[in-house]
Amino acid sequence: MSEKKDVRILAYESSCDETSTAVIKNGREIESLIVATQIKSHQRFGGVVPEVASRHHIEVISQITKEALAEANCTWKDIDAIAVTYGPGLVGALLIGVSAAKAASMATGIPLIGVDHIMGHIMAAQLKDEIEYPALALQVSGGHTEIVLLKDPVHFEIIGDTRDDAAGEAYDKIGRVLGVNYPAGKTIDAWAHEGKDTFNFPRAMMEDDDYDFSFSGLKSAFINTCHHADQIHEKLNKYDLAASFQAAVIDVLAHKTIRAIKQYKPKTFIMGGGVAANHGLRDRMSAEIAKLPKADQPKVILPDIKLCGDNAAMIGAAAYNLYNDNQFADLTLNADPSLELPYAKSMLN
Repeated sequence: MSEKKDVRILAYESSCDETSTAVIKNGREIESLIVATQIKSHQRFGGVVPEVASRHHIEVISQITKEALAEANCTWKDIDAIAVTYGPGLVGALLIGVSAAKAASMATGIPLIGVDHIMGHIMAAQLKDEIEYPALALQVSGGHTEIVLLKDPVHFEIIGDTRDDAAGEAYDKIGRVLGVNYPAGKTIDAWAHEGKDTFNFPRAMMEDDDYDFSFSGLKSAFINTCHHADQIHEKLNKYDLAASFQAAVIDVLAHKTIRAIKQYKPKTFIMGGGVAANHGLRDRMSAEIAKLPKADQPKVILPDIKLCGDNAAMIGAAAYNLYNDNQFADLTLNADPSLELPYAKSMLN
């Protein structure tokens, strides 16, 4: 019997302010990963400027394609599929990656795979360990806070979503008030470990019987507290502010996610997205799961910190699953900035 052929996927990610390429073998092994970051270009504006992001993608995408192939010691003949994020994200930024991937597919005849960016974030876990299904994911990034049920490697359903600000957005918005450069999450996390939860900010929707989230009230309470202190010339402790804000976010995320784990009884628990790099959240989720009865504890996979942000490796991992399911795209593939994973049918009844 002949050995199973290795599958190598060249992946592109350009949904926001990182341009990235990677070569992934068999959906698990990173043979190369190139990330061209734009953070310094956007910091002076306090957030991502779409036009600036698109221009940077154009400037580097051809070069980092060559670098990914070279680092993996591959030629185009070694590549079995070309994968690309086609949504959600900034439409101009997405179009750069989609256009590059389509051009490469057309020039080489290599099959094309379109990947949902959120599916990619969740599948970063696959690059660390084998996922046993069904699985449950807490997806927390700049624009998304969701609890997602994974029935198998290609069928995902949202069972809980944010109704307003996502957790990552709230971190960046309160970061501006504290004078923290974009992106603020890493600094707020570090400050939170130096302070105490003394402000008792609101935990919205924590006891609701659904799995949805809301962080706009928390953000407003934080900003109002700081503005009031400014008006009466009171100096607040920035470490206690950060600790109080982070405690409120993590309390809600952990409470609802643990309740979902108890209901759906997944074999694996995953976190994905930029906020999944938050040490407070990682520690809390691991501790809460460890408190569950042994029989109810899912396997926990927390992706490597470097794979929590936007990167092409996660897109290649997700694309491998789509490759095995024969889910290929053609040259009509287009950017879809509002692309969403499907919602669980039970939420729609």
